[in-house]
Amino acid sequence: MFWGFLLPLTAAHEAILHASENGTPSPSKDYCALHNHHWTSLPSTLENATSTRTKQLWYSGDTCHFLEKAKIAQTGGAEFLLVANNSVLFPPSGNKSEYLDVKILIAFINHKDFKDMKQTLGANIIVKTYSPSWPNPDYAVVVIVVIAVFTVALGGYWSGLIELENMKAMTNTEDREVRKKKEEYFTFSPLTVIFVVICCIMMVLLYFFYKWLVYVMIAIFCIASAMSLYNCLAALVRKIHWGRCTITCCGKSFEVRLNFLSGLCIAVAVVWAVFRNEDSWAWILQDILGIAFCLNLIKTLKLPNFKSCVILLGLLLLYDVFFVFITPFITKNGESIMVELAVGPFGNNEKLPVVIRVPKLAYFSVMSVCLMPVSMLGFGDITVPDWFYIYYVSSTIAYAIGMILTFVALVLMKKGQPALLYLVPCTLITASLVMMDHLDSATNEENPGTVGEQIVQQ
Repeated sequence: MFWGFLLPLTAAHEAILHASENGTPSPSKDYCALHNHHWTSLPSTLENATSTRTKQLWYSGDTCHFLEKAKIAQTGGAEFLLVANNSVLFPPSGNKSEYLDVKILIAFINHKDFKDMKQTLGANIIVKTYSPSWPNPDYAVVVIVVIAVFTVALGGYWSGLIELENMKAMTNTEDREVRKKKEEYFTFSPLTVIFVVICCIMMVLLYFFYKWLVYVMIAIFCIASAMSLYNCLAALVRKIHWGRCTITCCGKSFEVRLNFLSGLCIAVAVVWAVFRNEDSWAWILQDILGIAFCLNLIKTLKLPNFKSCVILLGLLLLYDVFFVFITPFITKNGESIMVELAVGPFGNNEKLPVVIRVPKLAYFSVMSVCLMPVSMLGFGDITVPDWFYIYYVSSTIAYAIGMILTFVALVLMKKGQPALLYLVPCTLITASLVMMDHLDSATNEENPGTVGEQIVQQ
């Protein structure tokens, strides 16, 4: 399936729980707490935070009915409800109408941190909660845009080389006629609609059966990305003229270096699968595997003509907008299905590996005690526009402009964006204008110029 969105920080609203021992001297320690800023606003500095003693600090072992617990705590005179469990990644959402009767602050903390706080500072603790802003600008989004443009440019170039080789291989009129018939067949096929419908069905199934299907997606990603990484690296290795030792087995010859390469690619995928939840470095392997997957898909899949590209990209644009902007009006918690699946449902540590992830650079901020939030870009935002690579240079520039527009919308709206909403119009409009210009030129009447031809010209 294909994902199309650009996410800023994760859905969590991070805060710092500054705990200190009540006494002199007073040792202190910071912990990451999560809260819903739509319910209660927090000060941005420690100096403006209000102190709360532990006798007013309520603890709950689960989050099933935290609003009811908050009402009970408030009735008992508490000022602060701290909910601790083993899998606090994102604060629960909910309708604001359910929270009208509750005026106290509700915060969420990892159960391990709660135990550490009691063991380190004792039972008599004073806590202050505040929510400083993350450092700006968001370099993580800039890095993702660079990765996306680089992958699209490289994938388009590789696809163009393959197209050029295929064009040279078609030496007779019969081959050209066969290709023309295939293009006419694919101009509008029911398969186009079926493909988009399958994507929609997969989204809905993942939404309702996430805790089971997420492992299926992880397994598929491991297999597909390992094969893709091998295909990408093997294309480079084959250009090296030394070290071509071969072995013969069962009447077939195999290059030793390619066997080692396949083992390396499998090892990378396995290492990621084992340590995929290590936030500090596992994202690097996921991005490497994801880039390889996108490159391999771009050079493998190619739509034959302009009409089929317009139809498919238009349908995927609607699919993207629907699952990002429309589904919040349908779901019970008011969250976008695509965004919720991307960050992972509340209480589930597993994430779908169908995105490029880059953590926000905040190592020198007090917020570094929190789980590092990430910016994400779906694989669909990289692979889908590349299916429309009719003109290499202009399409690459148009894609870069589309990503910049997505980034601007992300900053202004401060919410996840369906990137295809910006990428598809940019690429379609640019390609249409260039095509019209070429069609008006007598020298390019027969063929307006494909990626392969542009590579030759360059």
